[in-house]
Amino acid sequence: MSRKKILLIIWLAFELSDYFLLPYFVKPFSWILVCLVLLFLSIKYGIKVIKQRKQLDTNRVLSLLISIVLLFLTFYNINLIPTLIIERIDWSISYKKRNQIVADVEAGKLDSNTELKNGICELPYNFPIVSNGGNDIWIFENKVTHTKTIKFWIARGFFESPQTYFIYTNDSEAKNIYQKQIRDKPEYNWKLEENWYRIMERD
Repeated sequence: MSRKKILLIIWLAFELSDYFLLPYFVKPFSWILVCLVLLFLSIKYGIKVIKQRKQLDTNRVLSLLISIVLLFLTFYNINLIPTLIIERIDWSISYKKRNQIVADVEAGKLDSNTELKNGICELPYNFPIVSNGGNDIWIFENKVTHTKTIKFWIARGFFESPQTYFIYTNDSEAKNIYQKQIRDKPEYNWKLEENWYRIMERD
């Protein structure tokens, strides 16, 4: 197997593990490491192409282009393009499972199960994972209307990083909040379908 294919496979494995498996406090460091490796490879291949520009090796040029493209995809807006693609695949794959969890919460079969009783419900760590960064969900009940909001993590914030969720809610107050976020920042927030939202909390 060529080095180009190996690089592509390793990068894809990193993207998938970064999205689904890596703990949120590890992600910034793994991202920096991958960016540095790709930067080093881009410089290395770039120097070789420049030195041999009179007799260009197409394999080296292709390796340079691949490393630069992967660096751009990894670095661009903190990995925006591949993350959004994987996110949409994740939404489709775990759609039925998330809806079943919502039904279990509404039926009272699932509730906050941590010692702090802070709304976090720790789910069994089974694949496919429905909530990244530990397979926990956050449950909030409106005590007045007895409606519920359930958050499934897409990305758990670390330091100043935003948190991103798939959110189910049948609470009209919560819906109004999310609709406002969608109007204010549609590039980060949107409605998926009735009662379901994709929301990034940046503040």
